[in-house]
Amino acid sequence: MKYLLISGAVAASLLAPTAALAQQPPAPIILVVDSNRAANECNACKTAAASLRSQATAFDTRRTTLNNQLGPERQSIQTAVNALQGKAPDAALQARIKAFETKAQAAQQELETTQTRLQSINVNILRQIKEKLDPAVKAVMTQRGANLMLEEDNTLAHTAGLDVTAQVIAQLNSLLTTISVAPMPQQAQPASR
Repeated sequence: MKYLLISGAVAASLLAPTAALAQQPPAPIILVVDSNRAANECNACKTAAASLRSQATAFDTRRTTLNNQLGPERQSIQTAVNALQGKAPDAALQARIKAFETKAQAAQQELETTQTRLQSINVNILRQIKEKLDPAVKAVMTQRGANLMLEEDNTLAHTAGLDVTAQVIAQLNSLLTTISVAPMPQQAQPASR
C-alpha cells in the first residue's frame, strides 16, 4: 500500500509540470509590416491614387480658373463702389453687384461640392484597401507561421528578415485587383413617416 501511495505521488509530480507546460502560450513568432507602404504600393492602390491625383489637379485648375474669372470682375465692381465715395450705387451697379454675388456663390458651391466628392472618393479608396489589407496580412502570417504582426512604425528596431511588407504587397495585389474611384456609396435614407 505504501508503494502505491509513493508511486502515485511520483506520477502526480511528473504530470504536474506537463500540465503547466500545456497551458503556456506558444513562443512568439513575430513579423513586421509597413502597412502604409503596402497601401501605397499595391498595383490597384497606385492606379487609384493616380486617378484621385488627376481629379485633384483638375479641381485645383478649376478653382484657379474661377478665381481668375471672378477676380477682375470683383476688382472692377470694387473700383466703381470706391468711386462713389460712400454714395449709394445706382440700379445698374446694384445689378452688377447682385449678378457678381450670384456667380461667386455658384462658384463657391461648385468648389465645395467637388471638394466633398473628392474627400468621399478618398475615403472610399481607403475603405477598399483596408478591407483587403487585413486579409492579406493574415494570409502572410499564416504562410510564415507567425502569431504576431507588428506595424513597422511601432518597433524600435528589427532585423530585415522580419519585414514582410513585400509579401503583404504581393498578397494585396492578388486580393485587390481594382479599386473603385467613386464617392462612397450613399447609405439608404430611412423612410419618412
